[in-house]
Amino acid sequence: MLTVILGIIILFVLGYLLVKFQNPAVKAVPPADLPQLLQTHVRFYQHLPEVDKKRFVSRAADFLSYVRIEGVGLKPEPLDNALVAASAIIPIWAFEGWRYPNITNVILYPDTFNKDFQFEGDGRNTLGMVGTGYMNGQMILSQKGLRDGFARDDGNNTGIHEFVHLLDKTDGDTDGRPEYLLDEHHIAPWIRLMHREMQRIAAGKSDINPYGLTNEAEFFAVISEYFFEKPEKLKEKHPELYGLLEEMFIKKTTEPQ
Repeated sequence: MLTVILGIIILFVLGYLLVKFQNPAVKAVPPADLPQLLQTHVRFYQHLPEVDKKRFVSRAADFLSYVRIEGVGLKPEPLDNALVAASAIIPIWAFEGWRYPNITNVILYPDTFNKDFQFEGDGRNTLGMVGTGYMNGQMILSQKGLRDGFARDDGNNTGIHEFVHLLDKTDGDTDGRPEYLLDEHHIAPWIRLMHREMQRIAAGKSDINPYGLTNEAEFFAVISEYFFEKPEKLKEKHPELYGLLEEMFIKKTTEPQ
């Protein structure tokens, strides 16, 4: 009997060690100069009060503790880690303590890639994507697109765009209809306003990125980039859209479930 028990214990320990070493918990090390990198490259961070900057750094470091950032054809640099973390925290800034439940890895490619995830050759027009199916839990970002999004001052930001998709996907569907961010009184007006603005884009009467015409999910991601990158301009030109996005991202009192 004792021999059987010892055998079971040994098998359990061997199984545990096998799983542990086959699936190591790899954590990105927050850059030592994370506050300086954020201050230099992230406008959203620059405009925060000092007390909130400390919270932002803490939350960015926490993100890097549970999401692995790796490169294909490149080695991620401290700046890349800082910008990926900033892209993740900006959309959920109002949701204190919230973590993304649907991502484990961010994979950086040097530049744009195609539908077969190749970053050389023809048909390379993708800057980022949130994985589905066998790629579930993964995000692919163009390093150039990530950096350009924070370097430019045009209201477009690839990193924020993809993390808004991930936030949209939290309820199971990436559909541009974030029911968990809007109550039942706001969701119908949001859909009507979204379709109305998409018609204006199609007619050439809107300054919103035409990529938002692709579908409702892309419109939500595109207008969210605008909201976080150029809030004053969005409020001036599109006050209704700004108001509903404010309800989602700023005034929401409960965290996404």
